[in-house]
Amino acid sequence: MLHEFIVTHREEILERSCLKIAARSVPIPTMAEMGNGLPFFLDQLVTILRTEKGERAAGHHDVIASAAVHGRELLQMGLTVGQVVHDYGSICQSVTELADERGVAITAEEFQTFNRCLDDAIAQAVTEYEHQRDSTSGPSVEHLGFLAHEMRNLLTTAMLTFEALMHGRVGIQGSTGTLLGRSLRRMRNLIDRTLAEVRLGAGIGTTERVRVAELIEEIEVVATIEAKEHDIKLSVDPGACDVVVEADHQILASVVANLVQNAFKFTRPHGHITVCARATDERVLIDVQDECGGLPPGAVEDMFRPFEKRSANKAGLGLGLAISLKGVQACGGAIHVRDVPGTGCVFTVDLPRAPA
Repeated sequence: MLHEFIVTHREEILERSCLKIAARSVPIPTMAEMGNGLPFFLDQLVTILRTEKGERAAGHHDVIASAAVHGRELLQMGLTVGQVVHDYGSICQSVTELADERGVAITAEEFQTFNRCLDDAIAQAVTEYEHQRDSTSGPSVEHLGFLAHEMRNLLTTAMLTFEALMHGRVGIQGSTGTLLGRSLRRMRNLIDRTLAEVRLGAGIGTTERVRVAELIEEIEVVATIEAKEHDIKLSVDPGACDVVVEADHQILASVVANLVQNAFKFTRPHGHITVCARATDERVLIDVQDECGGLPPGAVEDMFRPFEKRSANKAGLGLGLAISLKGVQACGGAIHVRDVPGTGCVFTVDLPRAPA
């Protein structure tokens, strides 16, 4: 049994892991790194492997929680996020190498459990580390500094998760692969939002006839992926195919996409997001309704100010809504917010309808 093997050879596994860390040139190893997260992870893995199948979920949650603590400890100790991936990887290598040397067979079920714990530990620790580092920034930092900070964090997470996948430590279908995909999508959204802001600031918007249904369908492709990842129901109604507005396509797409991203960010798990377009003879209205639970008093008046954030974790630039409002105004329209107490809120992009 794998758990018995780990218990018997616990000290040797940790010693091997420490030697692997000590031999590493980048990132530079430290004594503090070797004595914190790894023993906890190994002990909790033993607990999961020892329990019955039906009880393993509880122990698995302990591994995730321990990984999150390890992510916070790394930040507090001044260590780099790269050590997260290398640390857990050294545990995996040490266990498999020693088992091979001793001729100990690892069953398929045990190996699957082992890799699942390793996968989630890496993903959770990196996510927590990045979250903790994000929360140390404040609104006094210049916009460019925020942009560089967030882009660097996303790129670092993507590179580290890719490294773990490339070396075969975890599978692409697990939590680490999901984290890589999420980081890449967030980078894309950040780039789109920044390009829209640059166009607005430089006054280089190009007005063209934009079919609203086609615009909504473009956004739906990405939103569908987000909905599956967040376990959220998504309903999209692009409206009539002949509804047209005159706007800068890139800016308007960035505006609506940002509102949809916000809806995913604040909607509770298993919630429902609705995106629909409707039109009158003179106006075109694009509604994005979330299930964030409703807004606190006074939030509607403040939420379009730069650096105002609706989330408790304070992550992100906090510029998206301000940019969205500016973009819609550049197209001759406005954004309205309606609170649905106890349920969520509805953001409405209100634009003049172009003649047919």
